[in-house]
Amino acid sequence: MADNTSVAVLGTGIMGAAMARNLCRAGLDVRVWNRTRAKAEPLADAGARVAGTPGEAVEGADVIITMLYDGAAALEAMSAAGSSLSAGTVWLQSTTAGTEALLPLAALARQHGLVFVDAPVLGTKAPAESGQLTVLAAGPSSVRGDVAPVLDAVGARTVWVGADGATGAATRLKLVCNSWVLALTHGTAEALALAAGLGVDPAGFLDAVGGGSLDCGYLHLKAQAILTEDYTPSFSVATAAKDARLIVEAGREAGVRLDVAAAGGERFRRAEALGHGGDDMAASYFASFEH
Repeated sequence: MADNTSVAVLGTGIMGAAMARNLCRAGLDVRVWNRTRAKAEPLADAGARVAGTPGEAVEGADVIITMLYDGAAALEAMSAAGSSLSAGTVWLQSTTAGTEALLPLAALARQHGLVFVDAPVLGTKAPAESGQLTVLAAGPSSVRGDVAPVLDAVGARTVWVGADGATGAATRLKLVCNSWVLALTHGTAEALALAAGLGVDPAGFLDAVGGGSLDCGYLHLKAQAILTEDYTPSFSVATAAKDARLIVEAGREAGVRLDVAAAGGERFRRAEALGHGGDDMAASYFASFEH
């Protein structure tokens, strides 16, 4: 691809907007679309062209990135693009869609002659904004060099997985990684909730595990959100609940029982019912208390 690679970003929520800004900073020709146009319009100041429809966004694009809520939303947007899709365009499918929902997306890519790359990302708001995401990618080796400038703009590292052209290898790895992230989030929330219930100073807990094998950066990150009551979302409760469901479903399909993930999904459901759906997933903390 030429230096003036054009990239269409469909979905400009927390992650998609940050990725689009970094693509603009890298000097790429960026078009953006979001179902709620107002969420996409601020990206015009970064140099992106705001499209009114998915078709308008993807027309003539070399690369399409979908970063939407779920697989159904990605399928709807790309189906709406329809006749504006061009054979040979690379589709970086970055929505956390789950294993089953990925199949119709890959089928749509084949129907339109698109080069399908399963490309979910690891990271939340801060790494997305700083271009420090980890991209998990599975797709034809023939396009890896072509899409490198795009992937390098949004991430610090790209991990190519699976056999050449295999569908779903990156999504499966993403679900495994997310199962660990959600477990750490709930573990932090429950430990701090128990500390509150027992009258234990949470600083004492963090000091006791600090620097040892039980310590980790993510514990402190989520503990800080809970202790300061700053639930500004880097990854929302509602989205985490969706991902928990996808993880449990994937495990069930594979014959693997995921009791912790299922219980975590229930915690997110309770937190969402308490009005925390739009808060950061650290708000799992509230699911520990009777209201």
